[in-house]
Amino acid sequence: MPLGAFLLAPRFPGQTDRDALDRACAALDAAERAGLDEAWIAEHHFMPYGVCPDAAAFAAYALGRTRRIAVGTAVSVLSTTHPVALAERALLLDNVSGGRFHLGVGRGGPWVDLEVFGTGLERYRSGFPDALDLLLRALTGPTVTGSARFPFREVPVVPAPASLPRPPVAVAATSKDTVALAAARGLPLLLGMHVDDDDKLAMVAHYRAAGGPADAPHVSAVVAHVADSRAEAVAQVMDTAPGWLCAGLAAHVPVDGGRGPSRDPYAYARLLCDLHPVGDLDYCAARLSRSGIGRVIAMVEATGDPGHTQRTVAALGVLRRSGVLPPAASDLGKLA
Repeated sequence: MPLGAFLLAPRFPGQTDRDALDRACAALDAAERAGLDEAWIAEHHFMPYGVCPDAAAFAAYALGRTRRIAVGTAVSVLSTTHPVALAERALLLDNVSGGRFHLGVGRGGPWVDLEVFGTGLERYRSGFPDALDLLLRALTGPTVTGSARFPFREVPVVPAPASLPRPPVAVAATSKDTVALAAARGLPLLLGMHVDDDDKLAMVAHYRAAGGPADAPHVSAVVAHVADSRAEAVAQVMDTAPGWLCAGLAAHVPVDGGRGPSRDPYAYARLLCDLHPVGDLDYCAARLSRSGIGRVIAMVEATGDPGHTQRTVAALGVLRRSGVLPPAASDLGKLA
């Protein structure tokens, strides 16, 4: 099972944006050292939930900072950017990284971002399929022509893709409609950390029923936090995550003046602890081995503490080397 890190760069209470970004960069370095397969970077605007506003820009830095690990975006939001501009950035990173870049895209949310960037609520509500198709055409080349929603004359695709026929693309999906859309285009799913393994497997089953390839390399995002015991790990997450979630959820401002997310931050933090590998190493190994999804990326910043993040990344490295089986006692000692 390929294992990777999922970097949100969340700003916890009492931290600065630089603190969050420094922690994410250190986690990236640790993932490379630990032998993890991938690092995927989130994108958010105007909020402490995650302080990286451009996942592709961070990915460019990450690819230059590392030599081996694959780097992806989870996700680049298609509703607030032009698909051809995003394709050009992806093709550039595909070329200069030797094929280590993976592009994850999503619809995003009905937030004030749509107002700021001038794309509007209608683009969010109905424009995702057209934007995705234009992105795929631009990623494949050798030329690309616009559409009714994105009208422009035929232009050459430069640089041409280094990974043929194009760089890898995955689609974030939270609804059956988006699952079917990805299946029709043969694109793997990016499945979020707010749902459990059974719900994710049900989405994969729907994907296959909608005609998606059986061997699609779907990606499952989880929360991972390793401590000496399950109780200690949960206590550490519950001590800090609700404060981050309270500020982060409140910062989601709807573009149409409606209500934002209504989740209780304490209940949500506890849900994440119960759904995911939050515990001692054996507990995390058992949870990961039951995933059923071929690739797992773990959000490793669940407490906002750089030391906790480093230990969790090191633990994931142990699990990666052991095939997500209980590791040897000699490996356990290295995590102290």
